[in-house]
Amino acid sequence: MSSSIPNNRPDPDQLLTDIASYAAEAAIESDEAYVTARYCLMDTLGCGLLALRYPACTKLLGPTVPGTIVPNGVRIPGTSYELDPVTAAFNIGCMIRWLDYNDTWLAAEWGHPSDNLGGILAAADYQSRQNVARGGQPLIMRDVLTAMIQAHEIQGVLALANSFNRVGLDHVILVKVASAAVGTRLLGGTKDEITQAISHAWVDGHPLRTYRHSPNTGTRKSWAAGDATSRAVRLALMVLKGEMGYPSVLTAPTWGLQDVLMKGKPLVMNQPLASYVMENVLFKISYPAEFHGQTAVECAVRLHKEAIGRLDEIDRIELTTHESALRIIDKTGPLHNPADRDHCLQYMVAIGLLHGTLEADHYEDSAAADPRIDELRSKMVTIEESRYSRDYLDSQKRSIANAIQILFKDGTATERIEIEYPIGHRRRRAEGIPLLEQKFEANVRTRFADKQARAILELCSDQAALERMPVPQFMELFVV
Repeated sequence: MSSSIPNNRPDPDQLLTDIASYAAEAAIESDEAYVTARYCLMDTLGCGLLALRYPACTKLLGPTVPGTIVPNGVRIPGTSYELDPVTAAFNIGCMIRWLDYNDTWLAAEWGHPSDNLGGILAAADYQSRQNVARGGQPLIMRDVLTAMIQAHEIQGVLALANSFNRVGLDHVILVKVASAAVGTRLLGGTKDEITQAISHAWVDGHPLRTYRHSPNTGTRKSWAAGDATSRAVRLALMVLKGEMGYPSVLTAPTWGLQDVLMKGKPLVMNQPLASYVMENVLFKISYPAEFHGQTAVECAVRLHKEAIGRLDEIDRIELTTHESALRIIDKTGPLHNPADRDHCLQYMVAIGLLHGTLEADHYEDSAAADPRIDELRSKMVTIEESRYSRDYLDSQKRSIANAIQILFKDGTATERIEIEYPIGHRRRRAEGIPLLEQKFEANVRTRFADKQARAILELCSDQAALERMPVPQFMELFVV
């Protein structure tokens, strides 16, 4: 006797329609969100420009097939490339994530919402150039800032209560979802088409976190978000050609994402989508280091002068931290490459103690050859502070706390330095924004001559002028 399976096509999962409605219809009312989005745009592009100094990054850029010419192609900041929107999204996404220096969001899931900028700029520039070629109007940078606020919100709110890392999946799954939603809208998609594109983003195979963790940490973690945001643009373009979606991709018994990958746990959004994430995003201002270790590096830098003259006298170094840092960046043993080192709490702290700062070059092989680094690492002990772990998840605090104390062989010790909120936290915005502007200017000047750099800096300092500028004109400012 057979048991037939009902084949009635369901309505789209509620999560899909909530995200699509927000992407298609929401009006962003927060001036603070738009101002913060401008700073986010500056900082994210600056990180990408700085990454162009590193051959390991630039070897991945350019057209998939060398010599390919794309009519009305997307400009890639800091280069002369003009690429199709899918390849462009990968290029921009790869650049901005390479040095682990752009913004961060920490909750049940982690991630970097500005990773979506690769897909956003690619979709906005491509659509604008297509519009102009047909006699229409380009999108303006206000549209880009709106898409950034929305992508931050989609990725960040999903991250508040859904932990993909605990089932071994990488957080770039949320980049793909957010970029698919806002990218489809920028490319002219309707609410229904956005829903379908999001369903494809969820139904895709998703990256494992293998490349972020010992003993396999490697450079894929620097291009994984570029891969995700470019895949989102590809899916959006397919849907806009009429490709069907999958309405119960999340909830279908046996075959849906929740049963297959989340051990039956439903995906939820525990607050309405608005502009909360952009307003509260964490800027990585001072150090190119995995964000769970930012305050630890601040502590180490404060202890530099006291430690540097007594390195041989150190008995142990106590690193007090939170559970997520222990799970991600607490690492002993050999470190095999720059990507391995910038995800090692002990390595970051050692550099801060030795040099009184931390820069991207400190992860390179030449800097890592200093034997004092591993000597200091061998003396470090990591300790979880339960209060830090609680406050990390507290929606009213969102702290990322670390503390360091150095104990010497003669029984003396340094002050225990504790920092709960990094300089890029919303609670330290007034202190952080001038430093973010300095960081942006320094990064811009690594790539452009004075006249071009001044034009970029002047525009990006003027909220109204930036918002009015057509997207292609903005992108051309960054061409070399």
